[in-house]
Amino acid sequence: MISTDPNKVKGNNETLARNFYHANIAEAIGNTPLIRLNRLTKDCKGIILVKPEFLNPTGSIKDRMAVYILDQAVKSGKLRPGGTIVEATSGNTGAAVAMYAAIYGYKAIFTIPDKMSDEKIDTLRAFGAEVHVCPTAVPADSPDSYYETAKRIASLTDNAYFVGQYHNLMNIEAHYKLTGPEIWKQTKGQITILIGGIGTGGTISGIAKFLKERNGKIRIVAVDPIGSVYYDYFKQKKMIEPHTYMVEGIGEDMLCPTIDFSVIDEIIQVDDRQSFIAARELARQEGILAGGSSGAAVHAALEYAPRMKRADIAVVILPDSGLKYMSKFYSDEWMKEKGFLT
Repeated sequence: MISTDPNKVKGNNETLARNFYHANIAEAIGNTPLIRLNRLTKDCKGIILVKPEFLNPTGSIKDRMAVYILDQAVKSGKLRPGGTIVEATSGNTGAAVAMYAAIYGYKAIFTIPDKMSDEKIDTLRAFGAEVHVCPTAVPADSPDSYYETAKRIASLTDNAYFVGQYHNLMNIEAHYKLTGPEIWKQTKGQITILIGGIGTGGTISGIAKFLKERNGKIRIVAVDPIGSVYYDYFKQKKMIEPHTYMVEGIGEDMLCPTIDFSVIDEIIQVDDRQSFIAARELARQEGILAGGSSGAAVHAALEYAPRMKRADIAVVILPDSGLKYMSKFYSDEWMKEKGFLT
């Protein structure tokens, strides 16, 4: 039995940490629940469950991947005491990295596209990070892009560690080792469909790889915004000219090695309006306040639903919180200004 005597507790700190408190906020990552949709899916034969990853400490699924990669970097000696962590981010990975930097005393520098919400940029600065806002509407290989700017900053900074989520295969490994097993355990192996957006591709690739190894019949449905390169490459193995879209955190203007197309069975395309309206309906009909990429995944799930059988159980990944977008698509004025509400 653990002693609660103040004079004896000091020697039991490590044991206590595993009994009634976390050693730090990073230990609160994971074990997000599965929640059934009801009103939105009343005509669906199967069961559609959502996994609200916004319940992680910084409000997104990226906490899992970022902390996993940074822990490995520390173990390997690539991230050293007093170092600076540099990353190109659409906001969520940056928040997770900034949290890690705050916990362990690192400096953090981020580059972020200018289309991202003010809430995301303000969050990075709240953690004490340095933020460089870069233009969205430039090619990925442009020296002004947030990818290239981050690489340049890392190369010019002493004792820097560049996370590189778009090319770091530990992005996939994190979800293979953590998120995939969690979903399998939560559904007791009964999951038949996984639905999730693709940005870097690491989330769905890692989860899908784990699930497919357990049951090759599980169907993996990825969700890609119109304007991204993934859908056409998956369907026809050709690269299109990408164009900008407003939904954040999914889609890409380049092919990332962190996406494994071999474990994806289907890609459903969504547009901005579909993503935002679905997110708003998720809040109003299910009480779940999630982000635009979550709305995209829910829209895709409802589009897929007529194909579901009574025995099907679908899990839909909700990557982040709607609190990050209150100034955007949760605002009627913003939606009307952009032509999404009439």
